[in-house]
Amino acid sequence: MKQALSLRVSQHLALTPQLQQSIRLLQLSTLEMAQEVEQMLDENPFLERSEESADREAFGLAQADAPVALGEQISELAADAAWTPGDGAAAVVTSEPSEDRTEAASPLDESWEGDGTVEVSPDDSEWGGEAPARQRALDDDETTTAAELARSDEGLHAFLHDQARCLRLGETDRAALYFLIESINDEGYLEDSLETLADAWVRMAVANGSSDDIGIEAREAVRQHLQIALHHVHHMEPVGVGARDLGECLRLQIMALRNTPEARAALLVCQQPLVLMAKRDVKRLCTLCGLDDALVRQALALIARLEPKPGRRFVNLERQVVVPDVLVTRSGRGFKVVLNAEVMPRLRVHDVYANALRHSRDGNAAANASMQQRLQEARWFIKNIQQRFDTILRVSTAIVERQRNFFVHGELAMRPLVLREIADELALHESTISRVTTAKYMATPHGTFELKYFFGSGLGTESGTNASSTAVRALLKQFIASENPKKPLSDNQLADLLKAQGIECARRTVAKYREALRIAPANLRKSL
Repeated sequence: MKQALSLRVSQHLALTPQLQQSIRLLQLSTLEMAQEVEQMLDENPFLERSEESADREAFGLAQADAPVALGEQISELAADAAWTPGDGAAAVVTSEPSEDRTEAASPLDESWEGDGTVEVSPDDSEWGGEAPARQRALDDDETTTAAELARSDEGLHAFLHDQARCLRLGETDRAALYFLIESINDEGYLEDSLETLADAWVRMAVANGSSDDIGIEAREAVRQHLQIALHHVHHMEPVGVGARDLGECLRLQIMALRNTPEARAALLVCQQPLVLMAKRDVKRLCTLCGLDDALVRQALALIARLEPKPGRRFVNLERQVVVPDVLVTRSGRGFKVVLNAEVMPRLRVHDVYANALRHSRDGNAAANASMQQRLQEARWFIKNIQQRFDTILRVSTAIVERQRNFFVHGELAMRPLVLREIADELALHESTISRVTTAKYMATPHGTFELKYFFGSGLGTESGTNASSTAVRALLKQFIASENPKKPLSDNQLADLLKAQGIECARRTVAKYREALRIAPANLRKSL
């Protein structure tokens, strides 16, 4: 085999470290982004958080509410190297046709090593100057959040222990009551049987060295103490706490009511298989309980008003507050799209360290090269964050343009939209649009939604156009909300109603949309 040299021209895609970081930052949520920033601040000495607004040109602040053409805005923003989203980043979407959009591609072909320069460039200064600094108030009482107040509420176990202190019990019975209360779960149920709890108590006693061996008689005595403790728990508030299953929970609540015919009938119904109650099989319940139809229906109506989880109101569920990345507000005839300043980090390159490195005369070339690399890494991190928010703003603006009817009339006016449409309009890849719309939220006049909410497939109509699946779900929700509770609409009837509106939707599709909305089928929606 003869060896030879030859020249060949080819093209290939190389993901530089900067591009990899840009892609990774783009797909992070707001919380993950904040964690990434904190980690970078800890690792890179050239990166610092700015607590004061820098003296920079406030681009667009005076003209933020003016209906400037979107194409001109994006062109100017891309061309201005000193522009930052914190300095009045806003786009106004008007009802007039927008002009052609142009964008300047960001050069990402440099490496972390950079060009060797250590001078402070204009882009190294503070970014996101509009974001308010985090401050800790002097008076903690005035800054108590709703989540902290929720965490300070009394729990179920503490509530039960407070009631147990009012009982006159012996030492063993009080210990059994304490042990039983601690075995109740957050929903108010006692999941383990008394035999299992008695064995656990015995094992604890042996482990603590109080006894080397406990016989069967002693185990039975422990179980009896637990039985007495369970009797006390069943008479505590909330009513139904300490039940072993749903049927017992309902029976305890019914027995606490007045002795009426409906209550006695409800007690009989709860003794039957619960699946019959779930299916509202009135005829079968009438046969098993020996009651007439009207009384069984009254009993089911009474049971429906009971609490299936007695401990629910004591559970501290810290709400996951969604912080929007984009804010959409009305502006004249259109809508203004701005970035949320609260989620934008205020970062800049540490001027003192950068200048010290520039004037360094240290002969250690390896150390200087390492520091230069860290400086370049800090610069690229700031630029990639800026590019992340630029892309989010551009995609959000395009979505608002496409879904303008939604912002005016609500979800019934949502139009079909796919990722490719936005990708083609912004000259981006579909995967980029997918990353931007994942875990990013937009605050609108109709509520806060994930950006993916505005995308949906279309269903054919008689006019030849397409209706958004989101609009169809909203229409189904409207139909079901206005139905007769005694004669709820079946999936076939819902499909016929959609057809009457000119939307071709099969029964199976209606069932799928109904289940996605967490709406029960017609037989379970029927009023008693």
